[in-house]
Amino acid sequence: MDSPAPPVTRFAPSPNGRLHLGHALSAIVAHDLAGAGGGRFLLRIEDIDGPRSRPELAEEFRRDLAWLGLKWEEVPAQSTRLGSYAAAAEALRARGLLYPCTCTRSEIEAAGALPGLEGLIYPGTCKHRPPDPARPSAWRLDAEKALAETGSLVWEDALAGPQQVDLAGLGDVVLVRKDLPASYHLAVTLDDASDGVTLVTRGADLFAASHVHRTLQALLALPVPRWHHHPLLLGPDGEKLAKRRGSPALAERREAGEDGRVLAGQLRMQLLSLGT
Repeated sequence: MDSPAPPVTRFAPSPNGRLHLGHALSAIVAHDLAGAGGGRFLLRIEDIDGPRSRPELAEEFRRDLAWLGLKWEEVPAQSTRLGSYAAAAEALRARGLLYPCTCTRSEIEAAGALPGLEGLIYPGTCKHRPPDPARPSAWRLDAEKALAETGSLVWEDALAGPQQVDLAGLGDVVLVRKDLPASYHLAVTLDDASDGVTLVTRGADLFAASHVHRTLQALLALPVPRWHHHPLLLGPDGEKLAKRRGSPALAERREAGEDGRVLAGQLRMQLLSLGT
């Protein structure tokens, strides 16, 4: 029997805020899973978030990862890949799988949208009405049409096992934003395929997104990786760590003289208690 190919993992931060301990944990998981299998650990900067993307933070990220004792290969940033996003969106539009949506968040709330796995489930307001060229449009995936085309799909998480694709809790997600050339869902799916990622490692808060990504892989004839959604580090309030909740930046700890390799070791020990 052939041995499995060495895994290719990645860490893909967005330079719109400084890295904190939650990011460090994700990077360490991806780094160590690649290393344990004799594979490759990639760094990809997800820098298409308009004016919120700050180029100087990408260099800070590199210093943070080196401080933690991690080694990586860097692949092209998202801002160099806009043509691939546009081509994929056009291909999906040509097959009738996307529709324009002009709704604002407040309009979606006013329409009585129900809570879902990633916020409110879009109620389909724009699906059956003519587009309004006077208003900026996002482009949404028609989940019903997409699943009718793909049929039953399964994806596999290393910790949770096989998962049947179900978009009911997500609805018609946005693939092209009003202000950006691609949403997270479209960009990350295309990028992982382009970079040859075979084990998608990320926090459990993105578990539901994998239903969308597996659907896009089927629609766009992309390779299918495995996933590893690790448990999250939580703050004292029981919520996931985030800069807006006061989680200290890695750069602050680094600049204060803390030993990053010791911190990485502590996070690895924390992983044992988290069960990954």
